[in-house]
Amino acid sequence: MKQIFFIAFFLGLSISSAQEFTRQDTLRGSITPERAWWDLNHYDLTVKVEPSKKFISGYNVIRYKVLNEAKTLQIDLQKPMKIESVEQDGKKLKFTSEGNAHFIKLKKKQVPGEFNQLKITYSGYPREAIRAPWDGGFSWKEDPNGNPFVATSCQGLGASVWWPNKDHMYDEVDSMRISATVPKDLMDISNGRLESVEDNGDFKTYNWVVKNPINNYGVNVNIGNYTHFGEIYQGENGPLQLDYYVLTDNLEKAKKQFVQTPMMIRAFEHWFGPYPFYEDGFKLVEVPYLGMEHQSSVTYGNKFENGYLGRDLSGTGWGLRFDFIIIHEAGHEWFANNITYKDIADMWVHEGFTAYSENLYLDYHFGKKASAEYVIGTRANIQNDRPIIGPYGVNKSGSGDMYYKGANVLHTLRQLVEDDEKWRQILRGLNKEFYHQTVTSAQIENYLSEKSGKDLSAFFDQYLRTTMIPTLEYKIDGETICFRYVDIVEGFDMPIKIVVGGSEKWLFPNATWKTEELSGTEVDFDKNFYIETKKL
Repeated sequence: MKQIFFIAFFLGLSISSAQEFTRQDTLRGSITPERAWWDLNHYDLTVKVEPSKKFISGYNVIRYKVLNEAKTLQIDLQKPMKIESVEQDGKKLKFTSEGNAHFIKLKKKQVPGEFNQLKITYSGYPREAIRAPWDGGFSWKEDPNGNPFVATSCQGLGASVWWPNKDHMYDEVDSMRISATVPKDLMDISNGRLESVEDNGDFKTYNWVVKNPINNYGVNVNIGNYTHFGEIYQGENGPLQLDYYVLTDNLEKAKKQFVQTPMMIRAFEHWFGPYPFYEDGFKLVEVPYLGMEHQSSVTYGNKFENGYLGRDLSGTGWGLRFDFIIIHEAGHEWFANNITYKDIADMWVHEGFTAYSENLYLDYHFGKKASAEYVIGTRANIQNDRPIIGPYGVNKSGSGDMYYKGANVLHTLRQLVEDDEKWRQILRGLNKEFYHQTVTSAQIENYLSEKSGKDLSAFFDQYLRTTMIPTLEYKIDGETICFRYVDIVEGFDMPIKIVVGGSEKWLFPNATWKTEELSGTEVDFDKNFYIETKKL
């Protein structure tokens, strides 16, 4: 099996051929009129989880700001979960359902600028994840001692698979409270900080408070027979609480493996800027699946070993110098949880930058050569089956190439900038400019063009919106080279670097033949540029 298959389906987003989209796709993936008129402010989610029954029940109080007057509001909850009631100001409201979208008929006049609340009570047997995190839902597992070991994961599929919410990425809630009731002998670990634990006899309720904006799929519950340890990291913005929750039997292995966590924070604060969620802390939480980037509650299932379940995805050896899940999933705190896509079609903003963060981690701790060898090695995983950017408005991502093609596009851009400190400031500037925001790919592309001082429009069109890899055709006659690009979009003219006679030289190819004099007859093309070469 090719290594790409371990990545392309990562996070529950199956790669499929062209398909026809349905009304449900549009209701899930677009900013419908019933979503557009109100802005999320706060969730207060209360849920009771009964592992013995694989059943959950509870309610979500949704506080929102009215942007425009309206009478109908869309809430999402996926079958087989059921909404039992909807209330506003103590009055029951009627609603109609169209698949997983539910349209609430409001009685109260919605006045622009005012804040209102809805209480949605629900229950059911949520979809069970069969191959988490590649598909989504609840993982109902047991630990080696027979204790329930339960976790949620739902990127792409949507958080509405287990709780009612406004399930579109464009609107992040400003803050949140999560109250999870679980059997008394277990713990729940969720996002943010633990505020209190309530003893309810056979059950306990864990109350967590999230003070920062959070995307829906980043919200999680993780339930198990956990043991806790932690440390304080002195970061750019002061003391940062690092907490670790693992199964009791794995405590000693975790203490050895998780020393990479402060190493990760140090590297990423250097490259990307301060950790974006100091108020909520950082947690690594063991789960019965591989892992995911749940904000401030990063889930971990990499068996306490380096690589990707012990494998090196680059084929260079460098992938075994770090724990893939710690580095990759925590990298998402900057790209996914701080900077978040508005539409999953632009998911490369999450995955391209975060795959790129793997080699920046190596750069910080092992040097630039290690970094370059790793990211170039991951090109073997690229399939060029579909464009990286997918169709908008239907909750559909682009190709799984968004991971390592995206990483190599960014590595190539670093070469074009020609100034590593400037490149670092551009990456840090991204996280400052778009701090706690939802964005489009176009915003990120424009920022990179502006700060690099280069028109990158054709560059991004080439790599993000087509499957073509620029091919440099060339002929050498004595100490003269003739060259041009083929398989390119209009206007693509990316310069590349060659080494000839022991010296570096820039070539400036485009679609037409050009000729340059050389200082020798042997030419080596710089592999840091993601292109193909073809000698004629």
